[in-house]
Formats: sequence, C-alpha cells, structure tokens
Amino acid sequence: MTGPLSGVRVIDLTSVVSGPFATMFLADQGADVIKVEPLTGDITRRSRQAVDPTGQFSALFISTNRGKRSIALDIKQPEGAEILRRLIARADVLVQNFRPQVMERLGLGEAAVRTLNPRLIYVSISGAGDSGPYAEKRIYDPIIQGLSGFADVQAEAKTRRPQMIRTIVADKTTSVFTAQAVASALYAREKTGKGQHIKIAMLDVMIAYLWPEAMMQYTVVGKEAAASDPNARPDLIFQTLDGYMTVGTISDSEWQGFCRAAERPELAEDKRFNTPGVRSANAAERITLMGEILGKRTTADWLGRLDEADVPCAPVLRRGEVMANEQVVARGLISEFDHPGIGRVRQPRPAAEFAATPARAPSPAPVIGEHGREILAELDYGEAEIGRLAESKVVRLP
Repeated sequence: MTGPLSGVRVIDLTSVVSGPFATMFLADQGADVIKVEPLTGDITRRSRQAVDPTGQFSALFISTNRGKRSIALDIKQPEGAEILRRLIARADVLVQNFRPQVMERLGLGEAAVRTLNPRLIYVSISGAGDSGPYAEKRIYDPIIQGLSGFADVQAEAKTRRPQMIRTIVADKTTSVFTAQAVASALYAREKTGKGQHIKIAMLDVMIAYLWPEAMMQYTVVGKEAAASDPNARPDLIFQTLDGYMTVGTISDSEWQGFCRAAERPELAEDKRFNTPGVRSANAAERITLMGEILGKRTTADWLGRLDEADVPCAPVLRRGEVMANEQVVARGLISEFDHPGIGRVRQPRPAAEFAATPARAPSPAPVIGEHGREILAELDYGEAEIGRLAESKVVRLP
C-alpha cells in the first residue's frame, strides 16, 4: 500500500457527498477506508446518473467512493452494533455526517466511543453546526449556498438576482476542509498520543471560504458603506469571434501587456485604468471595454497575442472539451480503468503529488458489502459465524 496515510484506518459512516468525498481523499493518500453502509447501500448509489442495471452504482457514487472497502451492516441490531464497535476499537479515524444527536441515540457518540479507543480521531460533519436555531434543520448544498452569501456572489449583474452555482460547491469544499483537518489531528496525535473530536459544519466552511475576497467590503468594521462591492461587476468570460475565453489583468504589467496585444497603447495611460486602484474602481467599465475588444478576433488569435505579452488567458472550455485539452493530456490528469460490471470509467488523478509517498492510482468503488467477509475475518469472526450473521441479515455479503 502506498501513500502518506498508509497504515491509517478510517471508519467511514458517511453518506451523500460531504463525508464520502472527504474519506475518498484519505483513501487516495493511502488510508484503509472502511465504508460502513446500511444493508441497502449508501443512498448515492441510486442517485443521479445510474450506470449499472443492478442499482449498485451511480456516476456520483463511483467518483466519491473509489479505493474504499465496503461492509454493509444493520447497526440497529445488537450484533451489527458490536461489529461496528470492534471496528472502531481498531481504527484511527471515524467520520460521520448524521444529523446532530443521531450517533448519541445509537450509543456511538464521541464520549461513548472514546472509552473504546482513546486515540480515535472522531469527525462530525453537519450542515449548520450542532448548536443554534438551525442545528436540527435538514441541510443540502443549495441551503448553504443561500445562507453563506454564495448565491449573492453569483448574482446576475444587472438585476442582482441571487443565483446558485451549478455544482455542489459547499459539499465538496467541506470535504477538502475535513480531509485537511483529519491530517492535522493525526499529526497532533503523534505528538500527544491522544485523539480528539473534530466538528465541521458546511455553513462554517463556506463563510470561511468566501471571506478573503467575496466579503472584502465587510472586513473593516465601520467601513462597509464606503467600500466597493468586488462582485458588482461583469464576470471575466469574454465572447470572441468563434467561442469564449477569459483574461486576467490585475497587475500593471498585465494591463499594459493587454493594451499592446490589443494594439490599443493609449489605454495603458488612460486615467481610468493606469493603476490597480483605478482599474478596480472602474472594473465594470474596464471589463466591458475588454469584451468589446476581444469580440473582434478569434480565440486562437487572442491566445497567441496575449501569451506573447505574458497576460493570463485561457479558452473557456465546455465540459466535454476538458479531457482533450492539451494541458490536461500532457499532465495525465484523467485516468481510465476497468470497473467490474460497469466497463471503462474515467477518474481524475489525485491532485496532491507526494515525492516520497505517492498517492494511489484511482481504483474502483466497492459494491455493497464487497469486503464484508474479509473485514469480519480481520475482526476474528469465523467462517460459520460470518455465514450466520449474513443469514440473520446483520451483514450483507455480495
């Protein structure tokens, strides 16, 4: 087994996206992630785009659960709960994203399992936290986009109508924060020998995520009204003669390079645009003018001109074009492999590159309970006992 987290065992009690995606990052980096599912499997096996006739896999499930081992348990049965307790006793990390108090009602709250395993890193992911008036609220990604100000950032330029971004950005950002927090807690445990409880709420994550530039005008108390809204401007997607592109002109050298590439040298000295401060203050006017200029040539023509002038630029790709992009191909960012029962699948390469402890290559997501027999054997259950547990519907074996 490879990866910087080789030897770390993670018990994954999560479902949907925020938890499974986080634990998948840990699996990519070498952790042994045991996905504990209900007998019917994680709900996302049957959501969105189904990719096999048995209902075991959706495209979403494949892309958030690769590289894990699965055991399917009925933890409401005493024997199922005992299996889970044995797993927890031998684990390094437990991650759960049930609504607040559910784990306590199951007898698996942080205080209860701490007696089983003092070194355990116990992670609780929630929507809006475990306190306050929204603690019991059912939360999905769009709810957090609305509450955090994210939808306002995306507001339509003229009407200022808030808009959702069309990907589950709150779920996925929470996953990244969670994986990073787990790594930090494991490092702290190496120094102290003690585990701890990590609480991560999607709302907390997205407010922290937005703050550096999307909330700039609220950073200095008392200066809110005087500060310009950095989002009250057109976006940086420009239509060319044959497609779309994006261009960045933050520094003086970049703006001057754009003016040279556009054969408009007078704009470099224009008092509306000749310093970073005035370019920001007049951003709407500047971006509109850039759009008019860029609309007069093809994307390829502009890319050549702007690259020569060292101005940040790129084509705006449709999703179906990303995999064939020259940079994506050159970097080998998309892997292909055979997934049993499904066929050939694509997955992105793990983003972090480790020189000494390389991450695993992407591998298939498990079928429901695929590794139940081997996991139970690791917990010292005999073959006859495993068969009895399967017949009693305490576990589901494939």
